[in-house]
Amino acid sequence: MNHTFPLLEKTITELQTALSTGDLTAHRIVALYLERIEQLDKQGPAVNAIIEINPDALALADASDAERAQKGSRGPLHGIPIILKDNIDTADTMQTTAGSLALAGHIAQQDAFLVGRLRAAGAIILAKANLSEWANFRSSRSSSGWSSRGGQTHNPYAVDRNPCGSSSGSAVAVSANFCAAAIGTETDGSVVCPSHTNGIVGIKPTIGLVSRSGIIPIAHSQDTAGPMARTVADAAILLGAMTGIDPHDAVTAGSKGKTHTDYTQFLDPNGLKGARIGVARNFFGYNPQVDAIIEASIEVMRVQGAEIVEDANIEHETAVSPTELEVLLCEFKADLNAYLQSTASDTKVHTLADIIAFNEAHADKVMPHFGQERMLAAQEKGSLQTAAYLEALADNHRLMRTEGIDKVLQTHNLDAIIAPTGGPAWLTDWINGDNYGGASSTPAAVAGYPNITVPAGFIHGLPVGISFFATAYQEPTLIKLAYAFEQATNVRRPPQFLATVAFS
Repeated sequence: MNHTFPLLEKTITELQTALSTGDLTAHRIVALYLERIEQLDKQGPAVNAIIEINPDALALADASDAERAQKGSRGPLHGIPIILKDNIDTADTMQTTAGSLALAGHIAQQDAFLVGRLRAAGAIILAKANLSEWANFRSSRSSSGWSSRGGQTHNPYAVDRNPCGSSSGSAVAVSANFCAAAIGTETDGSVVCPSHTNGIVGIKPTIGLVSRSGIIPIAHSQDTAGPMARTVADAAILLGAMTGIDPHDAVTAGSKGKTHTDYTQFLDPNGLKGARIGVARNFFGYNPQVDAIIEASIEVMRVQGAEIVEDANIEHETAVSPTELEVLLCEFKADLNAYLQSTASDTKVHTLADIIAFNEAHADKVMPHFGQERMLAAQEKGSLQTAAYLEALADNHRLMRTEGIDKVLQTHNLDAIIAPTGGPAWLTDWINGDNYGGASSTPAAVAGYPNITVPAGFIHGLPVGISFFATAYQEPTLIKLAYAFEQATNVRRPPQFLATVAFS
């Protein structure tokens, strides 16, 4: 199945070279990806990563080819097909629904800021990807990768396994070679977890590096979009195209002078040499096979010249759970209401209360497997001026910034901290919900700091990733370290779309 696909594992740079030499056209690239989606997404193994194909994709490709012939290339993303998570606004014929039937039919009036940036770079928006409905903030018993509009997305390494969420479809689309790269979003784990369980690279940027305007929100203190790709280099290319100060997202003003339009300048195969890397041991101990893979990864870094510092633990990681939830619930209500009120009148719902009522009225279709406890809890919260919210937010930043990541980096004089991204993909289970088996996304997510996951190994054919994280705007350092690790290991291998894990 795989070896016959002409674009299998092609990088953005390889595609760009083929476009510049005339060996490929954007039309041909788009047609090949659409053909592969047709074969594998809704039939065959039916991984169900795609919620909607862009009907204009081939026309956009033709326009891209014509522009290249007349004016030359815009840059590394010119003519490159990208898939977006279905909570990112596009002012075209595609819907933006966060996977919810409550928003079915909603067409955004303008592109999200990051979509405008991608289009300006010449990227072709190929499709929207399925996701965990409402970015996995509807229920505490959800199945990642399931939405009422899109159904269940499956892991391409073993189709009965879960893809993790909430950027499930984005990760599966990249891993399955349905596109060159994709965009996901994360509040806590939603870029790095699906990237790790689907054997790809995911970058969760610093809050403020990438605008959130035009993205259906969970919580502004933690939400960010991020690139998902098969290589660190491709993720770096995408990240550079996404940055920029947006007047409609005030937090991006803080990125002035701290961003780059080209992160590929930090791709250094010798980037581990002389680096001081701390090991967050408090994220070990969930799975001995995962731990063994990370120990082997640490040894690779040592051989590559890194200085490994033990017990660089994030001490308050468990203490932040209640304050994180308080902040997310309060911000979800405020931010989602603001998004809904800013949209056109083509939605049936205009408030969180409307969504809750819609879900109850259509429970057979919307809530056949799990409910909406998170939404109900959020609806009970007060404004963003309440003492409980403001105290929880201050506690979050103190515990995960000042007394968390920043303290560990400063105490040990580190360039970055590493940890297992999570456990291997679990069996999708609509009765019991998700079973993560450990995760290290919370410190960087709550702090609003960058986090990169890179493939590190396999357990019975299921991918496992390693995370590199640091303080705000340290994407250049993390990209350098992650790239050097990737080049020294080359773990990534494409999925075989097995029905189940082939235990040896």
